Amino acid sequence: MADINFDYHAQFFTATILEWKLLLKPDVFKDIIINSLLFLKNEGSIVVYGFVIMPNHIHLIWQIQDGFIKEKIQLRFLKFTGQQLKFELTKINPEQLENYRVNAKDREYQIWERNSLSVDLWTAAVFIQKLDYIHNNPIQEKWRLANYPEDYKYSSAKFYETGIDDFGLLKHYAE
Repeated sequence: MADINFDYHAQFFTATILEWKLLLKPDVFKDIIINSLLFLKNEGSIVVYGFVIMPNHIHLIWQIQDGFIKEKIQLRFLKFTGQQLKFELTKINPEQLENYRVNAKDREYQIWERNSLSVDLWTAAVFIQKLDYIHNNPIQEKWRLANYPEDYKYSSAKFYETGIDDFGLLKHYAE
């Protein structure tokens, strides 16, 4: 890996849709995640090294950049995507939105589980292990979203296999 010497290490980040519901199955919802990541990348708050968007969860390998606070970036990402997912549900399937109604003091609806996972990746070996894990997620027996990791559109596997970044989102970890 190239010299990565920032305030924060690259991190393996996982967020899950409430009660593991399959909200992210349609591409329109996956695109909300991509667009949010692009916004954060373009503002300079994150670098994305790898990702996969599954029907009910996401995995990222990203790095919060100097001058930004990890917890605030994660909160902004989850809050913004949650709102956008809710707005899209309201437009295309308002009945389904009721599946995300919660009895909470601070919100009427909840899209993401509250227990997102963020783990610092301290070594190149662990980084590569997590990258392989997320790339192989779509081909697992449970999902069968593609025959090969690089065939799944909403993943960084194609980028690492071919060098093609369809979303303009990624930085190769070896750069």
